[in-house]
Amino acid sequence: MFAPQGPTFRELAVQALSSVERGYDLLAPTFDRTPFRTPESVLTPVARTLRELGPFGSGLDLCCGTGAGLDVLRQVCRERVTGVDISAGMLAEGRAHAGRTADGPRVEWVRADARALPFRPVFDLVVSFGAFGHFLPRERPGLFTQVRSALRPGGRFAFPIAAPARPGSFGYWTLLGFDAAMRVRNALWRPEFVMYYRTFRLHDVCAELARAGFDVHLHALPELGRRPDGSPRCRLVVATLQGNAPSTGVA
Repeated sequence: MFAPQGPTFRELAVQALSSVERGYDLLAPTFDRTPFRTPESVLTPVARTLRELGPFGSGLDLCCGTGAGLDVLRQVCRERVTGVDISAGMLAEGRAHAGRTADGPRVEWVRADARALPFRPVFDLVVSFGAFGHFLPRERPGLFTQVRSALRPGGRFAFPIAAPARPGSFGYWTLLGFDAAMRVRNALWRPEFVMYYRTFRLHDVCAELARAGFDVHLHALPELGRRPDGSPRCRLVVATLQGNAPSTGVA
């Protein structure tokens, strides 16, 4: 699963016994050589879909890590893109390896907690990749309110979400086992390391976004395949901030 230059088992164990912030500070130097970085196979179809919806002025990558989502934003935003993350180590790695281009949007890196964003409503697009497992379900309404506070009217909040693993499949038991192990770890050890894969359910998330004032639409990402019943294996959730009563739909 890991490149030779990736983290050792001992390093991963130390990370898992740390807080989320400290754990990612420790993992940062080798993070891009682990399976935890969002792969290009996901970033590419997301960028394609956002280009069809854009272009946008300014963009924010929520919980940006080392900046995989910033690469998407630079393809669809004209003015500036900003990455925000709680881990100083991840931000440092992102800055160190960010591509330098003479043209394109200005790139900024900001250290902050996603639950208390330090921004005015200046963004046209917010994206996030693979970070929502770090927030407990009770924290999501506040998180979505924070995203809303950073968006201009008509701004969009977009993120991919995979279909749940089929009950009884290898993926189902793997995720169930991981979440169970994390719950035991957090019951026995402090500080907590919040990372649950099975708590971010599409139906619940769409309802919470609608309550936060977003119109929610789903865009299939066909590059990532379809399930046996023909439904997409992965969709892009696009939530648009509206002043009118929100609604939900599927595209």
